[in-house]
Amino acid sequence: MIQINIDVMLAKQKMSVTELANRVGITLANLSILKNGRAKAIKLETLDKICAALDCQPGDILTFLPESEESE
Repeated sequence: MIQINIDVMLAKQKMSVTELANRVGITLANLSILKNGRAKAIKLETLDKICAALDCQPGDILTFLPESEESE
């Protein structure tokens, strides 16, 4: 399972979800779906824009959790 850590990076940058959505050029609804882990996919272009807006690397946003850790 891939965990999305956008909340962590937003807090580090002291940025709101609305500001990030505006900077990336996606709707607040779509960013919320991604942020809450309900997205099934993410375009590399979108990931690139998120990383640029948050001044981070993809690994700062995406974390792999082995199946054994998912149930914890």
